[in-house]
Amino acid sequence: MIELEIAVAPMHRLCKKAGADRVSETAAKELAKALEEIGVKIAKEALDFAMHAGRKTIKAEDIEIAAKKVMGK
Repeated sequence: MIELEIAVAPMHRLCKKAGADRVSETAAKELAKALEEIGVKIAKEALDFAMHAGRKTIKAEDIEIAAKKVMGK
């Protein structure tokens, strides 16, 4: 099994915020896995933007631009 970087408890809370009454442990783990995959894609894009700008440090604006690109907004 893959060890997740994102804790499962916050996934339960996110599902509850979305209106769910009950959330299974496997559903919370799947959400964590999906968000982690998206997060890694965004981080990679942000790193590309930072490197293109001649920086080693990823800034908030790099994340904002990368998230829009990855999420298609």
